[in-house]
Amino acid sequence: MPDLGVNYLGLKLKNPLIAGSSGLTSSIDRIKLLEQAGAGAVVLKSLFEEQINYEAGSMIQDQDYPEAEDYIKNYTKAHSVDNYLDLIAGVKKSVDIPVIASINCISASDWTGFSRMIEEAGADALELNVFFLPVDKQIPSVDYENIYCDLATRICKTIRIPVSVKLGSHFTNVLGVIDRLYARGVKGVVMFNRFYEPDIDIDTLRLTSADIFSTAADLRHVLRWVALVHDKIQKVDISASTGVHSWEAVVKQLLAGAKTVQVCSMLYRKGTGEIGGLIRGLEEWMKNKGYDSIDQFRGKMSYRSITDPAAYERVQFMKYFSGVD
Repeated sequence: MPDLGVNYLGLKLKNPLIAGSSGLTSSIDRIKLLEQAGAGAVVLKSLFEEQINYEAGSMIQDQDYPEAEDYIKNYTKAHSVDNYLDLIAGVKKSVDIPVIASINCISASDWTGFSRMIEEAGADALELNVFFLPVDKQIPSVDYENIYCDLATRICKTIRIPVSVKLGSHFTNVLGVIDRLYARGVKGVVMFNRFYEPDIDIDTLRLTSADIFSTAADLRHVLRWVALVHDKIQKVDISASTGVHSWEAVVKQLLAGAKTVQVCSMLYRKGTGEIGGLIRGLEEWMKNKGYDSIDQFRGKMSYRSITDPAAYERVQFMKYFSGVD
């Protein structure tokens, strides 16, 4: 039987399949089911700074006493944080697989202290889920990037457990941002985050939400960047996320250079039991190819490993459409 074990962020996983941060990782019972299904690790549902601020704001609107504002803000945050710390401690007592905490934030002031509490609660690692929309045209792009780097710097200096950053793909220079994060102590990157996207209902003329789940086609964009980062920033561990809906997709991301592969939308659509199918497909493929471990083929199809690395840089359909009028 092939050895599916991998080392991600310094953690030993029995296989590279990670259940990504979502409602499926929001309770002890659900996480126990994911472990039983075969997940190599879990990323807990993110604690959102934006959500905490929204809840506090909603409570403040109902108050007639302005002096109560600070109390409500602090109480809301403390209550949310305490519940999250309880979840971490409870999950660690209930499962044997690595537990990665996740916080979604854009400010460093309060969250650096919170990261220390996450470590003390027993989390094996911390995934920073960072994104905000750059809507001010007067702010240079590097200033936005500095927010990511400053947050990573403070948290990496505060805690000893490994830190990864879950990034969006909408940077001018993805490789440059990841290189800067690595220089500041980040051990891994998750590529890529999936965000809320608006849609318009043309009948009611209201703003609605687009489909929240990924599709198999989303894999292609991630695959390119995994292959590039694997070779250009070699010491960063990569966790491939978005578009993984089959065992073939898992194999492709490992071949491109990912250490682990995160799944989420597929589990919502088909159930947590699908993790077993991904693992069996990976095992069977490895046996057919004669691989005894993932390290024997991981990165075999990355940027520098193929005969024509420029294929990963190509952005136009010259070969296919050059003869089409």
